[in-house]
Amino acid sequence: MKTETIEINGKKYLINIHFENRNNTKASIGKKFINIRIPLCIDREEQSKQLTKMKSWLIKKLQENPERFKSKQKEYKDKEILKVGNEEYLIRINFKENEGSSARIIDNIINLLISSKISKEEQDKHISVLISRCIAKEKLPKLKERVKELNSISFNKEINRIFLKNNASNWGSCSSDGNINISTRILFAPSEVIDYVIIHELAHIIEPNHSEDFWRLVENAMPNYKEKINWLKENGKNLKF
Repeated sequence: MKTETIEINGKKYLINIHFENRNNTKASIGKKFINIRIPLCIDREEQSKQLTKMKSWLIKKLQENPERFKSKQKEYKDKEILKVGNEEYLIRINFKENEGSSARIIDNIINLLISSKISKEEQDKHISVLISRCIAKEKLPKLKERVKELNSISFNKEINRIFLKNNASNWGSCSSDGNINISTRILFAPSEVIDYVIIHELAHIIEPNHSEDFWRLVENAMPNYKEKINWLKENGKNLKF
């Protein structure tokens, strides 16, 4: 991977350029950075052409609608109820004069101690990240069970480690050494949509790209997977901590 920076409308954007085992070039705009994914199977000249094409597309998108890609931090209030799946959590927010912030869950109560020495924007960010981490820690054991169950049913491949991360740029990922990463945002989705994301990443253990063989694996494991993709396209923007 290599990184570059581009400036559009007076704002600088960090671009992460990935060279991967894939058949197509893809670009995505996240909250913190832009990802461009280039196939390894094409020669350097073609890689350069594809990169230039993706940069032009990104510049056009960002110039057309800069507000769309601004990060909008979710705000939580003290005594608010947060529903994740079938469970509800009471959020309790207290402030302290220390620099750092912390949180823990006790009996479905998320207790947050937030620094009073930072800006309102930073406080909101601390609250969001800490809530996500608390929920991830609590939900990870059941997620691991489900990953292993779906793997046993459809793939029977060796899995290394399974993580729940507060990832805004994708719903999941699978590393070359068999690590499965799932975004905590997907915990707000219906269980069958969560299953789709798991199956998608498990299929990448066999096929690292999005080839026809890859989608055949996904379809064999979940024949109606396209419905789940459409659900995410329609609702995904609302799934966030």
